[in-house]
Amino acid sequence: MRNYEAELQRCRPEGALVEFGDYHPLKPIMVTDTKTRRGARKGSTSSSSSSSSCAPADPLSSMLDGTDPLSMFAAASATEAPVMSHSDLGRKRKEKDEEVVGHDFESWSTKRGEILARFTTTEKLSINLFMGSDRGKTRFLINYCCHIRTICSIPYSYIELLNLSQQDYANRIEELNQSLKEAWASDQKVKALKIVIQCSKLLSDTSVIQFYPSKFVLITDILDTFGRLVYDRIWTMCSDPRPLPESFTVDDVNDTAKETCLNWFFKIASIRELLPRLYVEAAILKCNRFLNKSGIPETLPRLTAMIRGIGDPLVAAYTRAYLCRVGMEVAPQLKDSLNRNFFDLLGTFRQVSGESVQNQLVQQRVEVPEYLTLYSPAINWILQCIAYRAPEVLLTEMMERCKKLGNNALLLNSVMRAFRPEFVAARATDFISMIKDCDEAGFPKHLLFGSLGRSLACADPPESERLTILNEAWKVVTKVRSPQDYINCAEIWVEFTCRHFTKREVNTVLADIIKHMTPDRAFEDAYPQLQSVIRKILTYFNDFSVLFSMERFLPFLDMFQKDSVRVEVCRSIMEVFIKHQMEPTRDPVILNAMLHICKTMHDSVNALTLEDEKRSLAVLIIGFIRMVSFGRDFEQQLSFCVEARATFCNLESVLVQLIHTVNQLAMETSRVMKGSHSRKTAAFVRACAAYSFITIPSLSSIFSRLSLYLLSGQVALANQCLSQADAFLKAAVGILPEVPRSISVEGKLRSSENFLLDFINNFLSTLLVVPDHPEHGVLYLVRGLLNMVQDYTWEDSSDAKVRVYVSALPLLAAMSQEAYLYSIPKVDSNETLYGGDPKFLSEINKLCETLIGQILDHMKALGRDESTRRQGALAFSLFGVLLAHGDLRNNKLSQLSVNLWNLGHKHGYCETRVSVRTLEYIKHQAQQPDMNHLTETVQRLALQSRT
Repeated sequence: MRNYEAELQRCRPEGALVEFGDYHPLKPIMVTDTKTRRGARKGSTSSSSSSSSCAPADPLSSMLDGTDPLSMFAAASATEAPVMSHSDLGRKRKEKDEEVVGHDFESWSTKRGEILARFTTTEKLSINLFMGSDRGKTRFLINYCCHIRTICSIPYSYIELLNLSQQDYANRIEELNQSLKEAWASDQKVKALKIVIQCSKLLSDTSVIQFYPSKFVLITDILDTFGRLVYDRIWTMCSDPRPLPESFTVDDVNDTAKETCLNWFFKIASIRELLPRLYVEAAILKCNRFLNKSGIPETLPRLTAMIRGIGDPLVAAYTRAYLCRVGMEVAPQLKDSLNRNFFDLLGTFRQVSGESVQNQLVQQRVEVPEYLTLYSPAINWILQCIAYRAPEVLLTEMMERCKKLGNNALLLNSVMRAFRPEFVAARATDFISMIKDCDEAGFPKHLLFGSLGRSLACADPPESERLTILNEAWKVVTKVRSPQDYINCAEIWVEFTCRHFTKREVNTVLADIIKHMTPDRAFEDAYPQLQSVIRKILTYFNDFSVLFSMERFLPFLDMFQKDSVRVEVCRSIMEVFIKHQMEPTRDPVILNAMLHICKTMHDSVNALTLEDEKRSLAVLIIGFIRMVSFGRDFEQQLSFCVEARATFCNLESVLVQLIHTVNQLAMETSRVMKGSHSRKTAAFVRACAAYSFITIPSLSSIFSRLSLYLLSGQVALANQCLSQADAFLKAAVGILPEVPRSISVEGKLRSSENFLLDFINNFLSTLLVVPDHPEHGVLYLVRGLLNMVQDYTWEDSSDAKVRVYVSALPLLAAMSQEAYLYSIPKVDSNETLYGGDPKFLSEINKLCETLIGQILDHMKALGRDESTRRQGALAFSLFGVLLAHGDLRNNKLSQLSVNLWNLGHKHGYCETRVSVRTLEYIKHQAQQPDMNHLTETVQRLALQSRT
């Protein structure tokens, strides 16, 4: 028989006088009358203490052995932290740094969105809130349109929000979160606590069980907010007068902050219901740092043990997950509580097959496999916390416990997903044996093999076991009847196959996927997974000769029948081809397949396609064209370009690239023949010229046409194709009037004059080596170009036309030389045709006089319009041309140059530095033989000041 009296005496604490500094309101030897002073400052709980005497012992203390929450708090506060030396503090700080969770730990925020997206429901939901005491309780039935902040303002009320959709439920919970913040900001701490308690009670409701994981996520957001608010408030109280350091100790916390912190724990300890008391205390677990060094290590095991009192296994599992989450945030080094939570979780699995759970599932019409998946987020999180930087011994122990539990596929699935991939890969055959022992009805085996495949995609199993692993896995995967379940699992194992096997095994896998996904066009619902398969294959097979030799690769591509998806897949293939294809190819298998892929991208272009999209597609197709080379088989290369022109006619930049390719082909032919064409090669380069001449008019950009006509004409000249070169140059001159006065550059309208002047200058430099046509007269191309310039509609305030005339003078001067500055091998220029004929030189002189006259007339007009700056610039420009190319021994020309110099400097717009250097150059030239005439000229040139 027990002796209650003796036990009571044994457990009674000894009475002792307590100084005010050791005061604590719940010490068992004290009875303290505490009165809060009115007008006390915010955040303070200043009190006055009266008489003290021995208090009777708690009759339950002997039964609970002092483990009730209030006694533990009192004992914790009575324990003083020992004083540590500086070296101890440094060591502790170092240990703490090692205990911080690193970036390699997947945070809860990354899982939050996945859970909300995965666990949804179409059932109607409800929220039950009781704000107030039992007295005067009023019941309100409120529809989903009622604002939650209005509800929280009703005192002593029991509110039911009915007929809520999933989105409405989430919105109402978010409003509760805002109401919590507002109540806290307005110093209504009791109201804030009530909101948190009532939200925590909602986690005991499993009436719509499919939605429970998402409900857990939404409501724990509120708990996190509350915990953060409480911690920040106490932290602020400790930061007066100086901020509290991050690595603070209990000694750094003032008495007011400690008392406030204890007050919060006492309020939470008085919550009658177990579940809200657990959740709310866990939410402020971090606040134990303000009270006692050992507060968190002592609280975590106690809360872990309290969870055993929760009857519903699903609710208990998520409560453990929340406690583990908070524990990892505040004390990741305390692995024992994590392990204890996991082992307790193992003990609750037998409840799943119990009568209570089964009746609940029948009532809600939920199958056991679907119900088991509801545990996944909680178990995955707990196991992730345990496995983080855990030793091999612990992971092996966990695995052995799972084996002993037997036939628990859900747990096995979570173990494979949470444990390190290297650990799983090294024991892949053991996991396969455990999967085989699982019951198919409880949890589908293909999901287990999917989890195993994810680990094996990140870590390699022993080489000798790889084929066995693939065979065992695919035996299960290929038997999955549901196309969606099948492709979800097959997509995971494709990476393992590509990573460790050859094209033969990959081709077999592709054939099996086609077999399963083709009936009833099941592939239309699995485009994301099929795209993932393609990406994984491209990651491991960069040799396209191997890739396209797989018989089932192109039929696999045919399953992408939605235009946008098909184009995206083709784009991904082209990007890999351009990145990894280092050498040009002529492989017909690759060329045919890539042409088909590029044609698919090209055919997606229509009138609504954006310019950026066209440009990106064209870049990929151009990249392919540049990688095609048939070596010395030039005719085959030209045939390919002809086929490509017909295939890619809607992308202008691709046509431009094809023209460049053909011109390059013609020049390569000339290089091989060393400039001496045979009858066959001469015909071939004429065919290349014909290709370009036919293709260029199809381009819409006028400047692309101009530059390509000129370039193709130069190529034709280099290959002695005089009639073709003449046709290109005449075509270029013929389209000059079509050049618009303004063009769009990067979305802005700009004048086209600068582009046009650059082209004309390049064109003029080419005309030096172009021989005159025997039927068209002397300098017919030069005259034709100048006539087009004369007739072109220039801007009113532009000097562009006259600048062209100035640029033509050096060309005419070069044409009058006995030997030209440059020439093209095996092409007779005008120097050979005319041989310095006086009539030819006379025509050049007449044309020069005409141009100089036009320039001088324009400068006179500028003087009348008072455009002196433009007049001076033109005068100095023409002076430079006469100095470089004119014969200043001619008195008229010499006088003209002096007049131009003076006109250029008349208004002081010429840059003095340029003028000085010009004079120095003339003086230097005057010292050369046969250049004495420049001495007189330079004496007549004077610098004028700007004033």
